[in-house]
Amino acid sequence: MRATGRFDVVDFTPAPVPASEIKTGLPVGFATMRKTFTGEIEGRSETLFTAAFDPASNTGTYVAMESFEGGIAGHVGTFNFVHSATTAGGGREAEFLVIVPGSGTGGLTGIRGTGGLTVDEDGTHRIWFDYELA
Repeated sequence: MRATGRFDVVDFTPAPVPASEIKTGLPVGFATMRKTFTGEIEGRSETLFTAAFDPASNTGTYVAMESFEGGIAGHVGTFNFVHSATTAGGGREAEFLVIVPGSGTGGLTGIRGTGGLTVDEDGTHRIWFDYELA
């Protein structure tokens, strides 16, 4: 089954990164995020966000772990999902999104699947899950 929705980032809080002896060509950052979701995917999430990114050239990669609470097509509960993507100055590539097996609770117990994220030219953030419930 597929469920779609939109989301808004309601909080993005950078956090300090421990000093590292290893210096690379891109700085590594960490932040926490909170999002709200509307549509067939409705609810909220808390996110741990890590990236190696250069805003001047729009080049880098991020990895995010989200804890979602809400409903997917009327099934209410919680679960985790992880996603990442790379940009080399243009659009997103090497995108990845997977629902963490075994993380579902309530009406989302047993949820499994994949999905994706897009950002429209007008800044609208979209998400979808291709999922199954046990």
